[in-house]
Amino acid sequence: MKNCDEWKPFLVMIAIDISLTMVNILLKKVLQEGMNHLVFITYRLSVSTIFLAPIGYFKERNGRPRLTFQILCYLFFSAIIGASVTQYFFLLGMQYTSATFACAFVNMGPVITFIMALPFGIETVNIKCKGGQAKILGTFVCIGGALLLTLYKGKPLFDDSHYQSAVPPVAMRSAMDQDSTTRITQKWTIGVIALIMGTLFWSFWFILQSKIGKRYPCQYSSTAIMTFFGAMQAAILGLSTGSNLSTWVLKGKIQIITVLYSGIVGSSVCYVGMSWCVKKRGPVFTAAFSPLVQIMSGMIDISVLHEQLHLGSVVGSILVMIGLYILLWGKRKEMMQNGATKFAQEVEETKEQEPRV
Repeated sequence: MKNCDEWKPFLVMIAIDISLTMVNILLKKVLQEGMNHLVFITYRLSVSTIFLAPIGYFKERNGRPRLTFQILCYLFFSAIIGASVTQYFFLLGMQYTSATFACAFVNMGPVITFIMALPFGIETVNIKCKGGQAKILGTFVCIGGALLLTLYKGKPLFDDSHYQSAVPPVAMRSAMDQDSTTRITQKWTIGVIALIMGTLFWSFWFILQSKIGKRYPCQYSSTAIMTFFGAMQAAILGLSTGSNLSTWVLKGKIQIITVLYSGIVGSSVCYVGMSWCVKKRGPVFTAAFSPLVQIMSGMIDISVLHEQLHLGSVVGSILVMIGLYILLWGKRKEMMQNGATKFAQEVEETKEQEPRV
């Protein structure tokens, strides 16, 4: 039974990654159709709130602690860095780069979460032991991979003819090429900056969630309140940016399906599951499953959506994943050493307490 409980967080995170992969693919599809980012986020978080509110009310009503103003402030800030603004950054980055690149960049999340967790005392590093050294090495390898992802796009790995619907004549291309290249470069740069901001916000969300989980240990209720705040924030941002009222009307089955699936599964079930995993295993463990999303998303992205794959994305992703798992190996090694040390101390204390004859 104990062995089964140890595997539960792993299985939950794998299921979450599969669900988030489908969210990413559907998102890319509706963004290509021209759906407004903030409109999508507002609807997605509203669906999540409507879905989770009754579950949280009835399931946690007996053991729910008092909702203080301080906890509400935590949840409001959690909505900014984990739902509304962060999702906007990721959607913008995904639109201007690609779903594969966005997922690969998010792989930096576990390392950034680890670095952010150090000042809060959630994570520690002992440079004298192998575990601590592996953590530091993994961090630097991961950062190197992320820099490669950001600064080097590289050659396309597939035949361009599969990814271009029509090629203009040579006479027209000479006038179009320079302007087109400039626009693509500008969009790529904006996309990368948006992904950097989104990754920083998302990493800090795991740290904040570990604090919220201790003060208000009700995953359903806290997620419902967070998504409610996030929906309000996204709606205010959407209306203040002067978006046309026609953009708030969902067009076609794919947009409706994407909003419902993203709200019920992506922002409800997955957020509750991640909050539970943060509570059980900590923020770094939960953030460490991001590479699975990238692998699954990349497979579907290339085969179904026919997106181009570049050398820089592949090499950078491999380095990020190698660094990530060196970091996780170091974390596991350090936990085993700490557990052995703690056990030895308990044995010594027990011996000292035994009566001497």
